[in-house]
Amino acid sequence: MKMSRVWCVVVSALALMMQWHGAWGSYAGTASAIIDPSKVKQISWKPRAFVYKGFLTELECDHLISIAKSELKRSAVADNLSGESKLSEVRTSSGMFISKNKDPIISGIEDRISAWTFLPKENGEDIQVLRYEHGQKYDPHYDYFSDQVNIARGGHRVATVLMYLSDVTKGGETVFPNAEESPHHKDSETNDDLSECAQKGIAVKPKRGDALLFFSLFPNAIPDTKSLHAGCPVLEGEKWSATKWIHVDSFDTVVGGECSDHNENCEKWANLGECTSNPEYMVGSPGLPGYCMKSCKAC
Repeated sequence: MKMSRVWCVVVSALALMMQWHGAWGSYAGTASAIIDPSKVKQISWKPRAFVYKGFLTELECDHLISIAKSELKRSAVADNLSGESKLSEVRTSSGMFISKNKDPIISGIEDRISAWTFLPKENGEDIQVLRYEHGQKYDPHYDYFSDQVNIARGGHRVATVLMYLSDVTKGGETVFPNAEESPHHKDSETNDDLSECAQKGIAVKPKRGDALLFFSLFPNAIPDTKSLHAGCPVLEGEKWSATKWIHVDSFDTVVGGECSDHNENCEKWANLGECTSNPEYMVGSPGLPGYCMKSCKAC
């Protein structure tokens, strides 16, 4: 009788191990990068914003949270002038970063993000997992930078993928106060379940597994001011999310020097007169430096 019980325990343990190994091993191939367009819904065209229903699996959500739980630290913001990270009441969550190749599950998520956005993996920062407890929020802000320090590596942030790892009982929405609503979104969404904060613009309610993609720059690389967004205060429950910021160039390559180009074609474009015909991209402005300042002799 005792041997029978022991055998049952052993068999059960082996079954669990096989299930986990199967789930883990499935990320070794390219299947995790398959995108289903039927699950994507446009919520705004200004800014360009889309929601992917069920972008992450239950296992992936749990995995991201389990990695982050023991390493959370108070979230910081980038200073608009110096570019240095600092604590601020503008952002009161806690978070941590997960390296791109930490394990097969993380690599699979990275592949899927790249497939959905059509942007290279090397252009992305590490995934940041965030936890918002009761009352915590992130005031309206832009994801593109206003300082030269942060754009020296990869240029401006062009896109953001915000993945929701948990449901939130009330509050915690992502809201775009300046956005123009898509007719498709207007027909299918109501404000009945949204917090007062979320009703000040186009909002996305956190739903476990869903992902929000929005672009902070226009296709011509000029910042889109309608991409202003905020994380509404959590009113009931807690909110877990994972953010992937993606730059216009490789974030894995650190660009050295104060005066440099951020695109290999800068010299050719400068010779064609782009410094004067397209100054926003090539030269930039005092607040938002351009990508070809060296070739344009602007620094």
